[in-house]
Amino acid sequence: MACDEGFDQPTLQFSFQIDEAGESPFVAVLLAAEIAPKFGPRDERPFSILASDQQGVFIGGANGQSHWRWLYVRHFFVAPEWRRRGLGRRLMAQVEALARARECVGIYLDTFEESAARFYESCGFARCGGIENFPPGAARIYLKKELFF
Repeated sequence: MACDEGFDQPTLQFSFQIDEAGESPFVAVLLAAEIAPKFGPRDERPFSILASDQQGVFIGGANGQSHWRWLYVRHFFVAPEWRRRGLGRRLMAQVEALARARECVGIYLDTFEESAARFYESCGFARCGGIENFPPGAARIYLKKELFF
């Protein structure tokens, strides 16, 4: 059943605009104003942590943001030749240190790779959800780690 099935067609007229180039700050600002009384300000702050070898060559990193006292890891990458050598754990330790410095109560992230999910679990993360067939033929796995002070 479609979202709009079963509704009487009112005499009101609506127009819609689709912008595939980006998000509207208007929507974000109004939503933030509506939910702030209940949850407090979002306090969104981005971060990037970069790892380089002794020659200054990029070998890994993490990007994300903190909001509502949780740190979201949007991207986490270790160069293939540096995997299984401890860099991922050290990078995740930097992510956790940043979360603690920002007084976050937890860290959350997602992955499409089962091997990556097992790595995150070995770092103290727990699975907290998923979406089957996203992307098609795979699954998106959500994980979180609660931080205790």
